[in-house]
Amino acid sequence: MKTKKSNFLLGISFVSTIGGFLFGYDTAIISGCNTFLEQHFDLSAAALGWLVSSALLGTILGCIVAGWVTDGLGRKKALIIAAVCLTLSAFGSMLPPQFLGDPKQALWFVSSPDFAFVFLICVRIIGGIGVGMTSVVAPIYISELSLPQNRGRMVSLYQLSITLGILLAFLVDWMVLTHAGDRAGVISGGSVGFWQWLFVEELWRGMLGTEIPIALSFLVLLFFVPETPRWLIAKGRLKEAEAIMVKTNGREYAQRQMVEIKEVVNEETGGIKELLKPFLRVPLMIGVLLPMFSHLSGIAAIMYFAPNIINQSVESVESAFLGAVLVGVVNSAFTFVAILNIEKFGRRKLLLIGVVGAFVSLTGIAVLFALGSSYVIVPLLMYVASFAFSFGPIVWVVISEIFPTRIRGLAVSLGSFALMVTGFVITLTNPILIENIKPSGTFLVYAVLTLPAIGFIYKYVPETKGKTLEEIEMYWREGLKR
Repeated sequence: MKTKKSNFLLGISFVSTIGGFLFGYDTAIISGCNTFLEQHFDLSAAALGWLVSSALLGTILGCIVAGWVTDGLGRKKALIIAAVCLTLSAFGSMLPPQFLGDPKQALWFVSSPDFAFVFLICVRIIGGIGVGMTSVVAPIYISELSLPQNRGRMVSLYQLSITLGILLAFLVDWMVLTHAGDRAGVISGGSVGFWQWLFVEELWRGMLGTEIPIALSFLVLLFFVPETPRWLIAKGRLKEAEAIMVKTNGREYAQRQMVEIKEVVNEETGGIKELLKPFLRVPLMIGVLLPMFSHLSGIAAIMYFAPNIINQSVESVESAFLGAVLVGVVNSAFTFVAILNIEKFGRRKLLLIGVVGAFVSLTGIAVLFALGSSYVIVPLLMYVASFAFSFGPIVWVVISEIFPTRIRGLAVSLGSFALMVTGFVITLTNPILIENIKPSGTFLVYAVLTLPAIGFIYKYVPETKGKTLEEIEMYWREGLKR
């Protein structure tokens, strides 16, 4: 019976993390498209930065609306809305109006390059809205359904799904490029078949289009998962909440937690006024600054531009794509390190170790670029590993568990908003920085921006492993009285 309950919880957690998988997939899949998009649209460094970061602009918009949608309509409905946006974006990213090839034998409706570029930007923003909403809702959804002793591990599944999405996207990019060979991105100008158009001449379309089956699967599967009991209790739907808790964790645990959750929820007022109460000042600061620090280290730029960055040192497109695949492998492998150890060592210790490692490795990247070394990939992989077992998963865990139930959606949306804004700025400026202060200067900037995070985590981030969400809330309330 226990196994059946565990499998049910694991299943619904898996469905909710597909949005994270799509986030990672979109992040990395466009890194393989960059060279061809730059060539086909004749983009400057600034325009390329805008195209790549446009999805992150969408995530900012998604984070803004996610809090109200999540707390008002529920976690499940918010995820469904996000899945619709992701599905529309997946189709739209593959099919901007055609502006290359043979206009007389067009495989899609024809337009100017400018209109096609604007179309691609718009659908990427729509997809970003879906990602932004998912980044808020999925960690909340999992944390509210998990047992305290497993919550960190279960929420870390969201970050694992992002890393696996990144890894698969790097692999798909490499396979598409290998299949196209010397013909990759070469427009013949004559009549070609549909698959030749998608995966050879304008292969960026095929790369982006591989998101479609994943997005559709996410949308369909969401109709089979339940709402979270804590949200239902906050809305007075007690019978539905108890039935779900019995199904996921057993009757004895459900009855005990129903009493505890109702007691805490009754003390909450909800809304922005609750979030601004004195006892939540420290968690609010953690919820905003910790996500910002994670992206100030430059992870978004590395994932969005991995082949471009690696190509700066090895000067080989195929080797750069293989290096990007290696980045994806290390990213996924060290996320497993976090999942296996987050309940053993706790959130705080892993964060501190990982952030110190990120600072050291970013400094190493800057030095090796300055020396013109072809071994930049070594500290680059060290940085990815350090991020993957610390900032990557633990930011989502911490911000999803330190706030009260009624305002958890609003609070996490603020944290996710801070993360996405920072990621947007870092991604937008990366091509410009590399062009003006070179890769060595760029990574030195990222290293310096990582330093303040060490002191902040040491001073302000508490250990929350093994505590129920209600115990964490009481910790903040009692801390105000001390």
